[in-house]
Amino acid sequence: MPPRSPPPYARNGPPVVLVHGAFESVDTWSRLAPLLARDHRVYALDLTGDGYSERQGPYTVDHFTRQLLGFLDAMHLGGPGGRPLLVGHSSGAAVVTEAALRAPGRLGGVMLLDGDALDTGAGPPPAFKYVLIDPYRTSLLRLGLGIDAVIRGVYDAQCGPACPRLDAAGLDQWRRPLRVPGAESALWSMLAAGVPGLPADRVARLAGVRLPKSVVFGAQDDVFTRQTPQETARRIGAPPATLIPGARHLTMISSPEAVATAVDRLTAASVAASR
Repeated sequence: MPPRSPPPYARNGPPVVLVHGAFESVDTWSRLAPLLARDHRVYALDLTGDGYSERQGPYTVDHFTRQLLGFLDAMHLGGPGGRPLLVGHSSGAAVVTEAALRAPGRLGGVMLLDGDALDTGAGPPPAFKYVLIDPYRTSLLRLGLGIDAVIRGVYDAQCGPACPRLDAAGLDQWRRPLRVPGAESALWSMLAAGVPGLPADRVARLAGVRLPKSVVFGAQDDVFTRQTPQETARRIGAPPATLIPGARHLTMISSPEAVATAVDRLTAASVAASR
């Protein structure tokens, strides 16, 4: 199955392409996309291994970046169709960073949202290797997916108190992608490999690319250190990072208005830079 994309929400305005992070999907943007659509053409895609995409690796930054650039080709973006802003969430920050390094002339700007784009080598703890052995891993996953409290617990920890409580439809939104054909094996492959990212010196090359850049984090994001947002902004040559009060790691769900405002600022910078 090819990566899916919702149709653009607006016929006019600068294009924005939303790139999700690990274990997320197009649905992750459901609160933010309608706000952006007031002034932008909004696109998103399911990267292979997540959402309802084909479960076929490798699940690497290189593979995801080639998929993203192919998506721009398919949607006729980066040429007469307009130079899009790329917004990459969490590990998606590495994908949009690499895309900007490979094809800066096709883009209007880049936002790193709740992500530093770095390859930290983070993977499961050593003891987790025993859980990755069948039949334990299959039993654990299927048991967890069947318990609403487990899904809500992970969601609440990542999203925080500002996020809407998951109702039945919300639970299904997070549960169903992990039940599509091939999802289990892809999940274990991705967990074993760790979160995809780039070496620090590769990320730092973005500072030399003449594109408007933005870094936005939840102020209470405990996936990273408190220093990470400003360190990331300095590394890529962006203005000081925007911190969203009270938000954790899923700012596009907890604080869509604040993220939309940050995208609007990046759009204004992109328009100014193109003159």
